[in-house]
Amino acid sequence: MTSGFSRLRREDLLKTACEVIAEQGFGHTRTVDIARAAGVSQALLFYHFESKERLFAQAFMYAARQHLTTLEDIEQSKAAPLDRLRSLLRVCAPSMQPEGWRLWIDAWAEAMRNAELEQISRRIDTHGRLLLRAIIEDGAAAGEFTCPDPDGTSWRIFSLIDGLAIQTTVHPKVLSRRRVNTLIRTAAANELGVSLEKL
Repeated sequence: MTSGFSRLRREDLLKTACEVIAEQGFGHTRTVDIARAAGVSQALLFYHFESKERLFAQAFMYAARQHLTTLEDIEQSKAAPLDRLRSLLRVCAPSMQPEGWRLWIDAWAEAMRNAELEQISRRIDTHGRLLLRAIIEDGAAAGEFTCPDPDGTSWRIFSLIDGLAIQTTVHPKVLSRRRVNTLIRTAAANELGVSLEKL
């Protein structure tokens, strides 16, 4: 087992798991499917990940790492609140990363049955929402935004983004990318008292 794992690093197993899950969905993916795709035994997967639920949760965390890094870059940016808001909306827009959203939506559904996956997805959701709230608070303090309820506004904007992501992922022909982006930018502009042209 040790020599097999040394040939295929943990990261490679998680990457393969993500690829299989993205193609088949959490509900239709078996550990044997991941093991075959990775060229290892199921025993090796269970030795290192303990259970199917843990493997799925860690694979999702692996897939979400790039998104978290991007959020952290925006969080640490010294740019003006309006510029950071534009960056965050662009990164989170469903039109920008349809493949990532497919995995994310599937993870939400699976999280109802997988406690570890629920904790991870909730933590990442919370990170994004708190970042948006902090940007709004900074913008209101600087006089760029007018927003009496930054927390409520961040919930509404992210709820719209999540809802549009589900619509465009499940029904890809219903809304164009341009329409989706306009809906998000219009909602943010209305919530924050800024002109649509600034977003």
